[in-house]
Amino acid sequence: MPEGEAEALALIAQSYLVPPPNRPSGRLPVDTLDGFRTLSRQSEKDPGAYWAQVARELSWFEPWQHDLTGSFPEFQFFVGGRGNVSVNCIDRHLANRRDRPALVHVLEEGGERVWSWGEFHQVTATFAQALHDMGVRTGDTVAIYLPNLLETFAATHACYRLGAVYNIIFSGFSVDALYERLADTEPRVVVTANEAVRRGRRLPLKRTLDQAVARVESVEHVVVVRRTDAEVPMTPGRDLYWDDVLKATTGQLAPVSLEANAPGFIIVTSGTTSKPKGLVHAGLGFLTGAYHNVKWALDLGPDDVYWCTADVGWLTFPIFELVGGLPFGATYVFYDGALDFPEPDRFYRIVAEHRVTKVFTAPTALRMLARYGPEWYAPHDLSSLRLISLVGEPLDQTTWEWVFRDMGQGRIEINNTYGQSETGSAWTSSAVGVTPAKPGSCGMALPGHAFAVVDEQGQPVAPGQVGQLVITKPFPTLARTIWKDHERYRREYFRQSGLYGSYDSAVLDGDGHVWVLGRIDDVINVAAHRLSTMEMESALLTMPEVAEAAVVGISDPIRGQVPVAFLTVRAGARVGVDFADRVKAHIADTIAPIARPAQVHVIDAMPKTRSGKIVRRLLRELVVSGTATGDITGLEDPDVLDRLRTQLGTPQ
Repeated sequence: MPEGEAEALALIAQSYLVPPPNRPSGRLPVDTLDGFRTLSRQSEKDPGAYWAQVARELSWFEPWQHDLTGSFPEFQFFVGGRGNVSVNCIDRHLANRRDRPALVHVLEEGGERVWSWGEFHQVTATFAQALHDMGVRTGDTVAIYLPNLLETFAATHACYRLGAVYNIIFSGFSVDALYERLADTEPRVVVTANEAVRRGRRLPLKRTLDQAVARVESVEHVVVVRRTDAEVPMTPGRDLYWDDVLKATTGQLAPVSLEANAPGFIIVTSGTTSKPKGLVHAGLGFLTGAYHNVKWALDLGPDDVYWCTADVGWLTFPIFELVGGLPFGATYVFYDGALDFPEPDRFYRIVAEHRVTKVFTAPTALRMLARYGPEWYAPHDLSSLRLISLVGEPLDQTTWEWVFRDMGQGRIEINNTYGQSETGSAWTSSAVGVTPAKPGSCGMALPGHAFAVVDEQGQPVAPGQVGQLVITKPFPTLARTIWKDHERYRREYFRQSGLYGSYDSAVLDGDGHVWVLGRIDDVINVAAHRLSTMEMESALLTMPEVAEAAVVGISDPIRGQVPVAFLTVRAGARVGVDFADRVKAHIADTIAPIARPAQVHVIDAMPKTRSGKIVRRLLRELVVSGTATGDITGLEDPDVLDRLRTQLGTPQ
């Protein structure tokens, strides 16, 4: 169980309900807590019928024959139904909103770019035609290696329009991490930018891509968006500028008809081994579930100005803006930069200047804002802001109360949710304006989702007891497979018959609120980004000096968790005073800067079991508290702990 379990249980016992400060809008099917509970019970009895009712709120080309067939791990929703995601996200708004602003792109260096719904549609349909002209067909893969740009929206929905399966790749990844994701999915086309901008620095995306794509034989074309004025090397015949492609393309592609369970996109996420896994989400299934998620967790409407602060490379953005958010026809603000740059009030400036009504962000962002204090938010008019929803990691009670009582002055509803890349939605949440919140909890399971908290034998535990969070019935946004490795999908997520294992420990309290305490596998959340400690360890073992590597996550007041690396060195290897810095740089270069260890410890020996397994739990305990309180009876050499206490006295 996660570190700090006793403290967490004490906080849960002292938790309190906070009624929603805003009244229901009337867009949700219920407006009371009793109505919410009743609808949840009904949906659990017949999830197929429930999700069919949700799907009927969207547009379809052909009706489906079966609401739900099968169960874990082989299931399908809306079998035989045909439609197109892009039609539901863009085309449906053209009749009444063609000239209204759809997308507002705020640039870190200042200024903004705006597309109306009509412009959004035109660029998307034209680029879909361009992809078709390049030879991309339904079922082919396209990689999108872009920061948050207008063109990112168009490129993604061009893939949906064409029926191509897109793979969104975080623009902060290194050459090696990028290569691994490209090689696995074998895209025919990659869309990138010449550069990205972050904290005033220019990041060479195209140059990074060139180093990776040279080893990926499947890539036929690279389309480059001009994010800055920088010139970049272009390979004749392969590389094309986005603007040139649009000018040279004749016509606009009509949306293709796709079956509801056809693959929509791949998102590669950290796993419990060194190899990341490409999760495959169904196109129309994901749309239906993400639309439902946004409806309940944001109560979004056409009069809202809405801002999701996530990077497009993490699944939060597709769920809550790129796919799930767009069907509601709001005005969508998005930002390409750091929330506290060039000054700590950048977040507040954007909210005030654009009269943002609702924000979706991560607890990390709120903790960062709280650190800067009231002098940065007080000068700004934040009266338009009515809701902040969050996902990615537990939201501590102190930060919750700071947002609600200080920055929000008691008028902003705070909705802390929970979900995973695998679930494709934040399925525990408040129903905005309807259900009460509890500072620190992840709300209640939304209708259409059945779950349990179970012990190691798969049996439900009583409310108030810690267990593993599992899902007991399928829903449309749940990943359908792992790219090219369905057996791994079955093996990793469905070890207990009939249950999807989340690898998260949790508590269900007496009011039905879910409290997620932490991971029970080797994945940590750094600033709401899931990172595999196994992937980091594999990267460290490529350093010639390193004999053994172990990485653990420890708590951090701003980022939630940070990685800490433990290393033993090879006999005869010499490590100088700069070794810790080189280790940190190696991880940043091999995976991503966000994976840079906060501490590096060079130790003489690892604590191991008699079978040779490194006991990472003991390393975490030693670095956090200076002592190992857990069971050590299985250690091959119990005396190693005394030596480690001395060696871990001063982190590097």
